[in-house]
Amino acid sequence: MMPEELPLQLDHICSVIAGTVVYPPGGRFGPRMQQDIQLVMLYTGTMEVVVDDRTLRIQPGHVVKLMPGHHETFKFAEEEETWHRWIAVHVHHLSEEALAFVTQLPVVLPLSEEMNRLTDLLLSLQHSALPDDPLLRTLGLAALQLYPTERRLLSDREKHASVYRAIAWMKERYADEIALSDLAEQAGVSSEHLVRLFRQYENDTPMRYLWNLRVKRALDLLVHTGLTVTEIAERCGFKTSHHFSRHMKQATGLTATQIRHNSWQGLRTSKLRHPDISMKKEAPRE
Repeated sequence: MMPEELPLQLDHICSVIAGTVVYPPGGRFGPRMQQDIQLVMLYTGTMEVVVDDRTLRIQPGHVVKLMPGHHETFKFAEEEETWHRWIAVHVHHLSEEALAFVTQLPVVLPLSEEMNRLTDLLLSLQHSALPDDPLLRTLGLAALQLYPTERRLLSDREKHASVYRAIAWMKERYADEIALSDLAEQAGVSSEHLVRLFRQYENDTPMRYLWNLRVKRALDLLVHTGLTVTEIAERCGFKTSHHFSRHMKQATGLTATQIRHNSWQGLRTSKLRHPDISMKKEAPRE
């Protein structure tokens, strides 16, 4: 069954709440009876969840699905802080088809950037809305629709936790000056081991991944804002505007000015959002 066939409707959802918390080393929570369909996203530390008689051990970079009507106890990392966020969707009057569909979904999946963005949006909007607000309920339904696609958005093969940690830190700090040793420290492995892991799971090196991320962020700013090339270079971690221009030309085959001109003239194509795909054929003649 494809995600668009998810047998859940907006009128199945009573309310939606998102949250975020950092537990100190050795933190505990529960026991409790789960009342909602809850998606719990783990970013740092570890999380052991006992659901009835089943123990789930969750690593960073993963999301776990919890279902209503089950007893839960949480135990967090002993040696470090554990940061997780959640989306709790309170449902009622589910059909047997809808309940069976949600129940059979995988309990643990890799966490996608799309789910992160949806959680960010819920956390931002709920400060000015009640849990049963139609907009929050719609976003809760979107989260449940998105969850089954996590396997397609990422990969059927789960990545190493150190890769998730390095990528998450890059996405937060890409504007800063970052060395391979910095990434390795955040990932909790040696520099050499991190390079091997990235080659295995990303078919790339950590530093090339970082520069590609910076180029993608810069492309978004070129296309969607009026910031100058110098301002974009500074915001995206490039040392100078010349350094930025050189990377952009290498990645896309176009200069920053050409990319902005094309996009503002309505000539943008999907390739502008994927700098790993050559766009040299689209470059205007000088």
